[in-house]
Amino acid sequence: MSLKSSSTRYGSVAIVLHWVTAIAIFGMLASGLAAENATDAALELTLLRGHAVTGAVVGLLTVLRIVWWLFFDRRPADPAGMSRGQAIASRVVHYGLYVAILVMVASGSATILLSGANLQLLGAAPLPLPDFSQVAPMGVHGLLARLLIALLIGHIGAALWHQFIRRDRLLARMGVGR
Repeated sequence: MSLKSSSTRYGSVAIVLHWVTAIAIFGMLASGLAAENATDAALELTLLRGHAVTGAVVGLLTVLRIVWWLFFDRRPADPAGMSRGQAIASRVVHYGLYVAILVMVASGSATILLSGANLQLLGAAPLPLPDFSQVAPMGVHGLLARLLIALLIGHIGAALWHQFIRRDRLLARMGVGR
């Protein structure tokens, strides 16, 4: 498989970036929701540390993906038979995912810094963690988490619709199946 994409299939760099980012996003969402619902302060801190590190990795991977697409590779053409509306919806969801991720990284970082929780994350201050709801960027972060989930549902739903309803083997373009 080529490093770069062809007119019909994504290249290995794009495929690896996509799937590593996807796994990290699910880990980030799970750790964020678990930390938000944790009743034990030490567990919450552990989950928040993992969430912050995973969020930073997702942010870096997203910037790397954008740089890859802008300077080194081109996306394959849309699948045959895709309507103009579907193509527009696909672009909106993909760009929405990029924007939501980058703003979530920024709002999460701002929440940690403005609340002073960075000291607890680094082990330089004792518990308890601050009340994150009192920090303005946390509201943006929580709203975008819900938007990210909605975009992921749309993205995954569309991929499954292509694969199993249209049977156009869309997932093969992303390295799943033939």
